[in-house]
Formats: sequence, C-alpha cells, structure tokens
Amino acid sequence: MKRYIAELIGTMVLVLFGCGSAAIAGQVLGNFGIAMAFGLSIVAMAYVIGDISGCHINPAVSIGMWIDGRMDAKDLIMYIVFQCIGAIIGIAILAVIINSAPSLGGYSLTGLGQNGFGSASSVGLDVVGAILVEIILTFVFVFTVLGVTKKTENGIVAGLVIGLTLTLVHIMGIPLTGTSVNPARSLAPALFLGGQALQQVWVFILAPVIGAVIAGLLYKGLTEEDA
Repeated sequence: MKRYIAELIGTMVLVLFGCGSAAIAGQVLGNFGIAMAFGLSIVAMAYVIGDISGCHINPAVSIGMWIDGRMDAKDLIMYIVFQCIGAIIGIAILAVIINSAPSLGGYSLTGLGQNGFGSASSVGLDVVGAILVEIILTFVFVFTVLGVTKKTENGIVAGLVIGLTLTLVHIMGIPLTGTSVNPARSLAPALFLGGQALQQVWVFILAPVIGAVIAGLLYKGLTEEDA
C-alpha cells in the first residue's frame, strides 16, 4: 500500500504543477517553461519516492515495466488505479485554485492543461497525427525510462535523465497535442472539463498505451539474453 500511496502523491504533484503551469502561467512561461514544469516535477518526485515505488507516476511507464517483467499484473492494476486517483486529486486542487482567483475567469476559461487535436491543437493537428505523435513521444519516454532504470548504479542520475526526457518530449509535443504520454494526466482534466476534452481523451489513453507496449516489447527483445 505504501507504494500505491507514493504513486498517488507523485502523480498528483506531476499533474498539479505541470497542468497548473500550462493553465495558469502558460502565456508567460511559453512551451519551454511548461515543458520544464513537467520535467522538474518528475525529477523532484523521482528522488523522493523512487526508492518506495520506482516513481512511475504514469500508467504508460507501469505498462512498460510490466512487459519487461519488473512488476506483476496485480501491481500494474493497482499502480494505474492510484495514478489516476492522484491525477484527479491534482486537477481538483488546480480547479479550486483557479476558481479562487476571480481575475483568471475560472477553469472553464483557463483550461486545465488538457490535451487535444483538431481545433484544440495549437497547430490544428488532426486525429491521425495526434495518435502518431503520442505513440512516438510515449515510446521515446518509456524506452528511456526502461533503459536508465535497468541498472541500480544508474540510480543517482536516473531522475535527471527521466525528467530531461519528459521535458524533451513536451518541447515537441505541446504545440501539437499539449503532450500526454500519460493517460492519467490526460484523463483527469478531461473529466473535469467534459465537452471536447472528454470526447477526444480516448486518443490520449490509447496512443500512449500503444507507445508503451512497443517500448516494452522492443526493450525486452533487445536486452534478453540469447538462449
């Protein structure tokens, strides 16, 4: 249970600060600043809860770990459940904060850092492009996580590498889809906003899962010893 609670807290922090930066200060920070907020959130959590739960704080990462044989099915399910709960709590806190600042106009106006395509994309990326982008970005992120966490001696730098990689994929992905690579991070704001965000969220659940499966299978294939 301690691992599950750690995943809840970590995901809550990631969503609150990452999505919060996009919703509240996105125009000031710009895409790079938002990307750094997501990246720094995972760096902080990696060094706090990494020894407790491994700091997945992302169902896609947990799926990759499960495929690589580093966790069982029960833990996979429980990690995903608690990650989603943590994301919802993070967005709920963010919604209260935004609605407590009258000058912001409420979270229906600012948004909650939700993902989207078509008219919800800064560049008008269509659904096919959104699926492709999210598969590729999730693959890169999960593949990196699997690699850098494979050896215990990488523990000192793993958090930095993972955080910088998350920043990297956000730099490219924010103008395209807002960058998901994390189904829990996408589901939570969509549940609160409804409408278009909720109608489109299936892309940001399905595509990251596909990217994670590809990363897990490929990494496992590349690192398995020949019989």
